[in-house]
Amino acid sequence: MQNNFSQNKAKKTLKIGVVQQSCTADMDANFSKTLQQIRVLAGQGAELIVLQELHRGLYFCQQEIAQNFDLAENIPGSSTGILGELAKELNLVIVASLFEKRAAGLHHNTAVVIERDGSIAGKYRKMHIPDDPGYYEKFYFTPGDLGFHPIQTSVGKLGVLVCWDQWFPEAARLMAMAGADLLVYPTAIGWSLSEDKAEQARQRDAWITVQRAHAIANGLPVVSVNRVGYESDPAGGEGLLFWGSSFVAGPQGEFLFTAGVEQEQSAVVEVDLERSEEVRRMWPYLRDRRIDHYGDLLKIYRD
Repeated sequence: MQNNFSQNKAKKTLKIGVVQQSCTADMDANFSKTLQQIRVLAGQGAELIVLQELHRGLYFCQQEIAQNFDLAENIPGSSTGILGELAKELNLVIVASLFEKRAAGLHHNTAVVIERDGSIAGKYRKMHIPDDPGYYEKFYFTPGDLGFHPIQTSVGKLGVLVCWDQWFPEAARLMAMAGADLLVYPTAIGWSLSEDKAEQARQRDAWITVQRAHAIANGLPVVSVNRVGYESDPAGGEGLLFWGSSFVAGPQGEFLFTAGVEQEQSAVVEVDLERSEEVRRMWPYLRDRRIDHYGDLLKIYRD
């Protein structure tokens, strides 16, 4: 099998801005910091900006607290309006993760995509909702009902998924099958302080590995943006230390960018979207899928 790529083909590249930051209880200050970083990355040539999960505030799902529903907002709403004005001013596309209030008692963990003209190109509502110590998201979020459909933008078809979705190969595959040009994962994941260093390392490595596997299995670039820093538990528990480590991988899982574990970090990463075509010609996984024998995947478990 031939492993070399054509050197004569014109490249279709995309400059992606990644914003990894810490958050406080001051949502306005967090948002102002985010907007400033978007401006910085736009000045460095970014065409697409990806923000972390629930970027406006603290990760409030550590406990089940009814008053936290007051943090939710409508889409379209204030945040999408401000981001839309900025996207239009800077001529770029933004992927922003928000706590969506759809109706009274009905909320979603939603990623919204803002087009260059300031309009909403589309949104994705998180489909897989965790319910684990420190991550009590089922209390807050109704599972998404929009399915796995890439969002068409001026920079390509974005396969946007959110955090816990990144552990499920089915979600990545369905986005790839629907024609996504890249997979995008706004994320909020960290360590419990009671876990020893070896276990922490295993968890972080697993998180990186599974997403690189999605890149390889689908022949697509992956953009994963996580928050960073310690956030205390409002009930007095040990809290969460978010491990950062945002990264961009190419369609063979190769690292194009990796952020640190502890510090806030923003960067512009150039991705060659033409490589997906070339990689898929070498490794045609979509061609060789045996869909006639995959029926059992629709079962919860094979007893």
